[in-house]
Amino acid sequence: MNPTPRPVTDGHVSVGPGHPLLVIAGLCIVEDQISTLRQAVALKESLSGLPVTLIFKSSYDKANRSSLATYRGPGMEEGLRILAQVKKETGLPILTDVHEPSHCGPAAEIADLLQIPAFLCRQTDLLQAAANTGRIINIKKGQFMAPWDMAATVGKVIDSGNDKVTITERGVSFGYNTLVNDFRALPQLRSLGHPVIFDATHSVQQPGGQGDRSGGDREMVPYLARAAAAVGIDGLFCEVHEDPEKARSDGPNTLYLDTLRPLLEEVLAIEGALKMRG
Repeated sequence: MNPTPRPVTDGHVSVGPGHPLLVIAGLCIVEDQISTLRQAVALKESLSGLPVTLIFKSSYDKANRSSLATYRGPGMEEGLRILAQVKKETGLPILTDVHEPSHCGPAAEIADLLQIPAFLCRQTDLLQAAANTGRIINIKKGQFMAPWDMAATVGKVIDSGNDKVTITERGVSFGYNTLVNDFRALPQLRSLGHPVIFDATHSVQQPGGQGDRSGGDREMVPYLARAAAAVGIDGLFCEVHEDPEKARSDGPNTLYLDTLRPLLEEVLAIEGALKMRG
């Protein structure tokens, strides 16, 4: 097993060996324009000076919400308009989820990275449509999949003519409403030849754990992030919010925005120690 991936570069986004840690952070779901922009600006300012590449993440639609009664976003047109404004005002690259093949083209006009949700990571038409945009495609490993099973999923993008792929690990289903992390998955995924990102906040999610929505345990996020850094990762994914208790999606597993910098400082220190050991 060779756990050294090939770097991915597109425009002003680079990830993989030889490049700074990629940090994908932001709101689970696009809220109103004022709130989303305010938090994007605060996020950028809070991480100023850290040797990382920051990507702002938010979804214009969450098609896999537990209940019809829960907020799923402003929709593609309004959501992409808000994300375009965030990009214009902050200069940050953007990542957003796509759920249907027809969404990929419009989303790619704004987003620098398109994300394939974990539940949809085997959907051939979606993967091919995303690949055809030419954007970096971040594929979340399904909670139901082994690391080596991702070779076929990644292959659908590669065979569609796009080799700009990253893979995100976000835990595996372990009984009812529970996810766990097998950290062997990180080198196993990296051995596929593509940069690997660890999703620390969705790894502590409790899917459907609150009946009409998911629960979570944000207190566990730092432990998992530090462990992942010690194993070896190319990027870290963390959803943040100025007030997670009022977040419109994934609040229980979302970090307070002002706690991200201290966590990243710890992750970077662990990375530095590993490099010193050679």
